Amino acid sequence: MYEEVSHTLLNRILDELKPAIEPKDLRFFYSRLGANFYGIYNLFQRLYGNRRDFEQQLGQLVEVMVRNYIERSATLKQVDRQREADHNWFLHQRWVGMALYANGFAKNLSDLCDKVDYFAELGVNLVHILPICECPLGKSDGGYAVSNFRKVDSRMGTNAQLQQIIDGLHRQSSLIALDIVVNHTSDQHAWAKQAMAGDARYQNYFYMFDDRTIPDMFEQTMPEIFPETDPGNFSWNEQAQKWVMTVFHKYQWDLNYSNPEVFIEMLDVILYWANHGVDILRLDAVAFLWKKIGSACQNEAEAHKVLQLFKDCCQVVAPGVIFIAEAIVSPSEIIKYFGEDAVVAKECDIAYNATFMALLWETVATKNAKLLNQGLKSLPMKLERATWLNYLRCHDDIGFGFDDRDIASVGYNPVMHRRFLVDYFTGDFENSSARGRPFGKNDKTGDARISGSLASLVGLQAGIESGDEQLIRNSHKHIIMLHSLIMSFGGIPLLYYGDEVATLNDYNYERDTDKSSDSRWLHRPTLDWQKMARRHQPGTLENQIFSDMQRLISLRKQTDAFADFNNRDLLELGNDAVFGYVRYNYINPSEKVVVIANLSAEPQRIDLEQLRQTAYVEPTMLEDLWTEGPPSIFSNQLVLSGFRFYWLVLNSYRANSARR
Repeated sequence: MYEEVSHTLLNRILDELKPAIEPKDLRFFYSRLGANFYGIYNLFQRLYGNRRDFEQQLGQLVEVMVRNYIERSATLKQVDRQREADHNWFLHQRWVGMALYANGFAKNLSDLCDKVDYFAELGVNLVHILPICECPLGKSDGGYAVSNFRKVDSRMGTNAQLQQIIDGLHRQSSLIALDIVVNHTSDQHAWAKQAMAGDARYQNYFYMFDDRTIPDMFEQTMPEIFPETDPGNFSWNEQAQKWVMTVFHKYQWDLNYSNPEVFIEMLDVILYWANHGVDILRLDAVAFLWKKIGSACQNEAEAHKVLQLFKDCCQVVAPGVIFIAEAIVSPSEIIKYFGEDAVVAKECDIAYNATFMALLWETVATKNAKLLNQGLKSLPMKLERATWLNYLRCHDDIGFGFDDRDIASVGYNPVMHRRFLVDYFTGDFENSSARGRPFGKNDKTGDARISGSLASLVGLQAGIESGDEQLIRNSHKHIIMLHSLIMSFGGIPLLYYGDEVATLNDYNYERDTDKSSDSRWLHRPTLDWQKMARRHQPGTLENQIFSDMQRLISLRKQTDAFADFNNRDLLELGNDAVFGYVRYNYINPSEKVVVIANLSAEPQRIDLEQLRQTAYVEPTMLEDLWTEGPPSIFSNQLVLSGFRFYWLVLNSYRANSARR
């Protein structure tokens, strides 16, 4: 959009930069900057327009964009243009991700370089390496307390080794995702050290106060994130003689985005990694970006403006790069991180579908789809050019943040039901086979979240320990059935390293004083590659699960209906133990896949007439993609054995897919 005031200012800024930019080919940069600048100007003015140095700071912002565009390689600029032409590229069903710690999946980056082919073997083509930047020795919140945003932690390896991995993945036509911790730094970051030394400029990079007056005003409405280990939201710094806002841990200092210098610094960090070939940037803790007295300091309108500004600026310099919003908040709030009042994403392109994840875990405990169906009905429709990350486990805990109204509407007491879920997954509920541990327990409210590996939470560990072969078989089927849902639901499935071979809880963290108080390390394993080699040994559990996962991934990639274009309808199947939905081919809606899953260990059945009425298909003409045969039908009913799932298609659809 052209607007006289903003573009006159832009021309003045570009004139000042003329000596540096005149010899360069900036055709594409200028066209994108011209298209986006009014939005950039407007957002920057809303956030920082009351400052005397507004124009100077805006000039600095443009200079950062110009410099990073000039530094961007010709190869990456070509990728940008290809993705602009195919703007729905990340909605395709061909993408399957895996999240991992470099020093958990492998020994370090050098070792990870040697294991890049593993991802292609499994079928994964999007690799998310969890925090890799320099962080302090000892406690570092799993790497999320960053002391240098541009340097790989030496315990992991070097920037050059990371670049080798990025280049190796690109040669396989795979994507790389990295974390940018935009909300806070380590107290050992250079900015924090200068603030501690009394530098007023860098003290303004954080929230620092001489006494408790303002911190106490904040505390009246701010919740506690880690009440067990780090109660409150402020910590006293002896060297600076000031109270510092530390929402997560006392060694993580919250950045002050009311200061435009902070925004510009962090944009420069984002573009630095974009220019090193990172395809997807996971922006950490985005819900916390803006702090306001009298609020919860989460999901503030200004936080969304900060994200929109990051997006607009990145689109000018590196439009092929997309953002993941790490915002584990309520369904009504998470949807806003795609951007409100828009058709396409104007903040983040991808968000974690934490609601679906938590609802799936609820079904593991209850063995029914009542709350799952109700919760999904309450999940707002996402934007057209945005997508979910669908996952079962990640490096973090499992929280049960369902809407109380949804819980009550299916006949449960919200407080009692959450307590049941915690008891179930910690093994305290009678007949539970889960082997999890509580995390973030709040003694004031009774709330708690859950740690544990996928395999240990669905009963495999209990089955192995007790020698219960039936429980082991059921756990295997349960693991594959749950993955069949995240593969087909709509979005990018994100596996968690080790789950593809059913890795159990790792209790080694208990012997590490820096980790022993954080039960999340229970599911942050160091993989045993001798055990991983069993994936090639027929008859082993590792081989069975790995082979099943390979096949799930392969089938997903072949199934056009699994691309994500809001092309899904939930099914009413008349059996609470069975969950189902229809996925439509967005190009040819007559081609559909009917997904049905038995959430219980007991056999279940569905009336064929019910399926005809809800899925608009003739069940007797369907074939299961998973087994390559017809579904089990008896006495006018579709039958599912325990933890069985179907991906049902018309016979003609399978034939068409094979021809493609």
